[in-house]
Amino acid sequence: MLFKLTAIAGALAAVASAHMTIINPCPRFSAWCTSEPAALPAGASYDYNIKSPIDPASDVLCKSNTPWPQPVATWTAGQEVTVDFLQNNAAHGGGHAQFSVSYDGGKTFVVVYEVLRYLFFNGPTTSNNPEVLSYTFTLPADLPNSDSVVFAWSWVNAVGNREFYMNCADVAITGSTSTSYTGKQMVIANHNGYPTIPEFNNDYDTGISYYENAATITVSPSGSSSGGNAVVSSSVASSEVYSKAVEDYATTPEAADAESTPVAPPLGHAGQDASSDAATDEVAVSSAPAAEPTPVAEDTTAAEDTTAADSSDESSAACVHGTYACSADGAGYNVCIWGTWSNVIRCPSRTACKPLNNSIVCDWA
Repeated sequence: MLFKLTAIAGALAAVASAHMTIINPCPRFSAWCTSEPAALPAGASYDYNIKSPIDPASDVLCKSNTPWPQPVATWTAGQEVTVDFLQNNAAHGGGHAQFSVSYDGGKTFVVVYEVLRYLFFNGPTTSNNPEVLSYTFTLPADLPNSDSVVFAWSWVNAVGNREFYMNCADVAITGSTSTSYTGKQMVIANHNGYPTIPEFNNDYDTGISYYENAATITVSPSGSSSGGNAVVSSSVASSEVYSKAVEDYATTPEAADAESTPVAPPLGHAGQDASSDAATDEVAVSSAPAAEPTPVAEDTTAAEDTTAADSSDESSAACVHGTYACSADGAGYNVCIWGTWSNVIRCPSRTACKPLNNSIVCDWA
């Protein structure tokens, strides 16, 4: 049976690892964007796990180093831009976030805006339900022009497993006469080789020193509006910025605690009890509440079916963006992304895909 939510964004809150993600501008290979992006690069596929935290063992902060074939947005330096987030997902009590840009293909990020302490909320909370899903801010007027800028949203959550979230979108910057931009280096935490920022436990100044004491760097394109390799001016070379940042963090007041606290693996990864984050993760495929408690989602990176999408009863038929259907065996579901059915996205172990009102849900089998 097919189900279609009245709002695409609601329907696309479907991936089992129900964390936050930006939907505008469209992140690399996201299936959840507000408008259809350009065709995927050759060999690429939609990332149905875009909402999952960055794997602590991965060096690819953008989840993919391959850009969209063309910018998904064109922004003007000195003008306002808006970043939108997907609704009906786990906001983990807020936390610290930065919005940054890179002129060297994602090796070095400099901050253009940040929301500290209460991302997705209007104040202290332990809620999982976001109150704020859109942020509008003014781009610095001295951002250099380039049509190959990598825009990033990064987030350290206040509540739950210690994780680092990041989405990257490819944008163009126009309207500037500047050749360089100087700002704070993006903070990385809860990631391999970087300090762990512990749960806030209602202390929203937790980890704030890393943001206040971040290194200042200067970035610029290599002399053309098409971007290319960037010039990074700081106390370290661009290829060493992130590794040197670990040493820089050691000078902050919280370094001792960070060094003694191991980075916890994301929910569902090896070594982590998948039931430990039950209060902060959702499995429902829409905003409709489950009739009974829903088990916690496991990471689906390895579990996603790699067979053709015809494992769904409905996948051979034409589909409408945002429509979703339980797979034939009930072990997962398909989502229609811009007229094409996805591969089967598996429900967590011991659960099955079931209809629920005008929705579907991964519930106890």
